[in-house]
Amino acid sequence: MSSQTEMSRNKIEPVNEEIDMNDILKSDSDRSGICGHLLTFFSFLLILLTFPASVWSCMKIVQEYERAVIFRLGRLLGGAKGPGLFWIIPCVDTFRKVDLRTVSFDIPAQEVLTKDSVTIMVDAVIYYRIFNPTVSITKVENANRATQMLAQTTLRNMLGTKSLADILKDREEMSDQMEAVLYAASKNWGIKVERVELKDVKLPTTLQRAMAAEAEATREARAKVIAAEGEMKASHALKEAANVMSESPSALQLRYMQTLTEIASEKNSTVIFPLPMDIISHFIKK
Repeated sequence: MSSQTEMSRNKIEPVNEEIDMNDILKSDSDRSGICGHLLTFFSFLLILLTFPASVWSCMKIVQEYERAVIFRLGRLLGGAKGPGLFWIIPCVDTFRKVDLRTVSFDIPAQEVLTKDSVTIMVDAVIYYRIFNPTVSITKVENANRATQMLAQTTLRNMLGTKSLADILKDREEMSDQMEAVLYAASKNWGIKVERVELKDVKLPTTLQRAMAAEAEATREARAKVIAAEGEMKASHALKEAANVMSESPSALQLRYMQTLTEIASEKNSTVIFPLPMDIISHFIKK
């Protein structure tokens, strides 16, 4: 029986400790609430005693493209205020301005090793804006810097999974994928990534020379193929013309006269008269 009573006491003691901790936390919050009310009361009293000079320290203005996040005694007070005029309590309230305009950031050139083991330098630009000022202040220390660092790491990680041919060919698709990845990660910070663009892909000098030599060899091979095809078509055309002329001897004479006319039109002093093969063959037989 004694052992059972000791075990029951051991079970009860942690519960009593938790209850004591909750009581302590509740009492601390009550004390902070009371102190907060007292500070707020004295701040109002100070405003009344120094009125109307105190109005200038209570009145704040934010621009159309800005919002103000107010903290009262370190705690968030409602949502973002603005644009225009709003009021604060000096010595109790603090506020931070947030710019809602779209920000452009140039990602420095990143050295990336592609999937096919080619080292390249890639730089890009991102456009983003803050759509939730309260979250951008309370959830992350520096939303702009966090987004910029995330963009740099995302650029390196994504390009590392692509080959050089894919990077050079599918820039728009890669920009869309990077935009989706950045927005999925930064929306919890109150930031929306609107656009991502790959600016330039710099290749090593040796790789540029190799690619230029390969392209030149490809063009030369294509030119040779085209020339060979042209010669083949010309030989077929000459063969057909010879067949037609062999059927009509007068056609050969007309072609001979046309050639003489073309030679005479160029004002040449030398004129070549071809002899018919029939005459030459007659002398050869003799």
